[in-house]
Amino acid sequence: MTMGSERVIRSPYDGREAGRVTVPSAGEVESAVAGARTVFGTTRRMPLYQRTRILRAVAESLLARREDLARTLADEAAKPLRFGRIEAERAAATFHAAAAAAEMFEGRVLSLDVNPDSAGRWGLLRRFPIGPVLAITPFNFPLNLTAHKVAPAIAVGAPVVQKPASQTPLCALALREMVLEAGWPEEAYSVLPLSGAVAEGLVRDPRLPVVSFTGSAPVGWRLKSLVPRKRVGLELGGNAAAIVHEDADIEDAAARCVGGAFAFAGQSCISLQRALVHEAVFDRFQKLVVQKAAAWKTGDPRDETTLLGPMISEEDAMRAQEWVNEAVSGGASLLSGGGRQGALLAPVILTGTEPGARVECEEIFAPVFTVNPYSSLAEAIERVNGSRYGLQAAVFTRDLGRIHEAFESIETGGVVVNDSPAWRADKMPYGGVKDSGTGREGPAFAMEEFTEMKILSVRLP
Repeated sequence: MTMGSERVIRSPYDGREAGRVTVPSAGEVESAVAGARTVFGTTRRMPLYQRTRILRAVAESLLARREDLARTLADEAAKPLRFGRIEAERAAATFHAAAAAAEMFEGRVLSLDVNPDSAGRWGLLRRFPIGPVLAITPFNFPLNLTAHKVAPAIAVGAPVVQKPASQTPLCALALREMVLEAGWPEEAYSVLPLSGAVAEGLVRDPRLPVVSFTGSAPVGWRLKSLVPRKRVGLELGGNAAAIVHEDADIEDAAARCVGGAFAFAGQSCISLQRALVHEAVFDRFQKLVVQKAAAWKTGDPRDETTLLGPMISEEDAMRAQEWVNEAVSGGASLLSGGGRQGALLAPVILTGTEPGARVECEEIFAPVFTVNPYSSLAEAIERVNGSRYGLQAAVFTRDLGRIHEAFESIETGGVVVNDSPAWRADKMPYGGVKDSGTGREGPAFAMEEFTEMKILSVRLP
């Protein structure tokens, strides 16, 4: 695609036109970056009341436009309407959370009179925005994951230059309209529908000192290696596991695991990919998840009754199907699903998978999860940790001792109790360890990532 040309966005479901965007020219990209750098002098000094007013106005706009946004999500990302509405509501909650966090983002007074030479001295510690933020966002939550970068940037007074995923720029462009209507300066938020190769130049640009990236691990770590002196936050992949102990509510656990595995066609970094179930309840759990998976209607994301739409592309669905077939060839049993029609993959449940199988140790990013038994909690935790990823995990149990052991021993950025690892509150710190990234999102925590401390030391005369 040549710069300055028009690009058609097509639905992953049936190829219909979802919208059109203009790919910015090199001059327009330069203007966006230069404008962000210049306007930073204004936004960094914008009063708190103005920033919070803008954030809350955007939140209200998101709720008012919920239906339109849900349909845009159904068209460009193939997200079923019911989940699109939820994403719009979550994006509004993210902006409200950023406004609340901004009001609590206060400095600290330090006593510095710790010895005779420093008598009469005190310090004021504050955080200041580092500079414009380069936000690189993925296709799977094109509205709310954009909100998770834009809202905290506004909260601290930082301009944003966003590179959305090539397949899903429409929600970002819609959000920009709402942000500007709320009073944020036009130069302080640009959306550039560029290719990944062109975006690399933005990552290297010294005028964008903060990079916030959500996407695949190989790409994220490579981008970070290009700019070791920049503040780079990475929200990368995972292959989330859930431990279901024998004392859990098995019916509830089965329902939550199925939802956590198949919502958004499994295309979430914290989608459930591995369920480890105590041997005493394994057979019952296995039957329940197969029954519940059968109720997940697949099809057109614009159909109100659809629960599972297509994956983002036929190529991705083919890759996932190949991994499933590979696991079956290696001795695993297919309990449910596996059929494919274009980008639509019927939800898959496997058992008898080996830890080294790609469906176990890599991120499949598809409506696929494995179910395997364990005999002791220590064995289950060891298997959870036998992964290069560490984003979120879950444990289903009523026992506080087991909860404590899981929290102490599981190597992830978060542990969810009695729900799927796909559960997330938008205000909580969110991020991983190992290959799952560095830094934390959630408005209050992203605000820290986008700022740096400065101390004012005062001597009383």
